[in-house]
Amino acid sequence: MLRFLISRIVQGIVVIAMVITITFALSKMIPGGPFVKERHASPEAVAAQEAYYGLDKPWYTQLGLHFVHYATFDLPESYHYKGRGVDEIIASGFPVSAAVGIPALLFALALGIPIGAYAALRPNTLEDRGSTLAASIGICMPSMVLGPILAMIFGLKLRWFNASGWFDSSDWVLPALTLGIIYTAYITRLTRGSLRETLAQEFIRTARAKGADETSVVFVHAMKLAILPVLNYLGPIAATLLTGSFIVETIYQLPGLGQFFVTAAINKDHSLAIAISVFYAALIVGFNIVVDILQAMLNPRIRLQA
Repeated sequence: MLRFLISRIVQGIVVIAMVITITFALSKMIPGGPFVKERHASPEAVAAQEAYYGLDKPWYTQLGLHFVHYATFDLPESYHYKGRGVDEIIASGFPVSAAVGIPALLFALALGIPIGAYAALRPNTLEDRGSTLAASIGICMPSMVLGPILAMIFGLKLRWFNASGWFDSSDWVLPALTLGIIYTAYITRLTRGSLRETLAQEFIRTARAKGADETSVVFVHAMKLAILPVLNYLGPIAATLLTGSFIVETIYQLPGLGQFFVTAAINKDHSLAIAISVFYAALIVGFNIVVDILQAMLNPRIRLQA
């Protein structure tokens, strides 16, 4: 177990280093700099700001400084939000993203797993085909379409919630519903397909031949294996929801990490863009480790090996 954790942590550090390198390289491909658009900024003032943030140094020195910042947990300042460290900005945006992402994840799991299991237990019936059709529509429906529809119906027409902004205690509902509906579709299809495949395996037929009742066969024997693909999917999906959907947070004008990332890209705030990318990668690494441990607990054939 300890060997497995050490191995995964080392792999995670390598992944994060690659994320820093790739994001840094992509940021350098964008023409212009973060200070060239500032009003009334003289060339001397722009040069002074670039020197302050170390942008006048060679690219390999700048990349090395980024590695030093993250290795020592002394994160750099934002280019756009003057005087604010990127860790402070992430700390202010993450609670908003989490307030939307956690309910969306719970909503997707609470609906997707039961619907997918029910469809798998009634193959080729109206319920099965109806749930499959609904899941296909949900997967094909982009958030940039579903979000404005929900905002128009529940925000502008019915006036149950604010159509945008982060003002009231209920402003998380529409964004969470938008994300939850989309990911419910994915989880429904995963659960249905996995449970159908598991129910066709030999150990299930053996359990039935020994006289086990159908409830025990499904929930004790089959679901323990059928849930594994859903667990695999939960690692990246949980990180995505907790860091905020860039499109959904932009649609609803939420001050979460997604909105900060979009602002960083527009303003060429490379230090903030790299920091959010690293935070996202760290969440994926952490959730994947948790998923691996849960899989080993549910399936005795899986061993935690480095």
